[in-house]
Amino acid sequence: MAPDRAFELQPEAIARAQVQRVAANGCGADSHLARLLSQNGPRCGPDLADAVHLLCALHGHYPGLIAVAASQSGPDQREWLSDAARAFEIERAFLLRLTTAVGPMPGTAGAAETEASLSAMRHALDTLARSERSGCALGAACALVADWQPIRRMLDRAASRCGFEGPQGALPEGTSISEVIGFAAQAPAAARALAFGSEQMLLQHRALFALLEARSEARETY
Repeated sequence: MAPDRAFELQPEAIARAQVQRVAANGCGADSHLARLLSQNGPRCGPDLADAVHLLCALHGHYPGLIAVAASQSGPDQREWLSDAARAFEIERAFLLRLTTAVGPMPGTAGAAETEASLSAMRHALDTLARSERSGCALGAACALVADWQPIRRMLDRAASRCGFEGPQGALPEGTSISEVIGFAAQAPAAARALAFGSEQMLLQHRALFALLEARSEARETY
């Protein structure tokens, strides 16, 4: 029993582990996203447009992961998730506007494979949001909020190229995320579920950017 009790008394360590997980496995460490943030030349426009369209296909629907998680959460998590869901609506509206502004999705071979991959990602996110394991949906939502920061920088770059500025972000920041994680994950089972939800959400983003990179390389062969 002693190891479990020690685990229960370390919410700060659990929150730090979440921060480290996102830093190591999130979009901020992705080479293709780094390229989208820095590249110029003829590939820049199509690559950014492709990223915007595929992100919209993954996160542009309502209700999204955070809203679904909020609707099914307990009272101890509902306020944070509801606030995050409202803030993410600002991001979703920006993403929808940007999808129109960047123009049509660039022609790329493998459209059927792309749609199949996106469908699998959407299904995975919905499954995480509706999980009955206490902490799983919250972990996924927290990972999405934290991982959105580098994505938002890419969206802002695309918007700037289209001649407008994105709205001011309102998603919860690091301290708020750490607090809700530390509070929710004091039981070992909840901490494990939170870590699982976070890891699985980050996995979907890694898969998305791997798909975007493959599509960019495919367009080079035209």
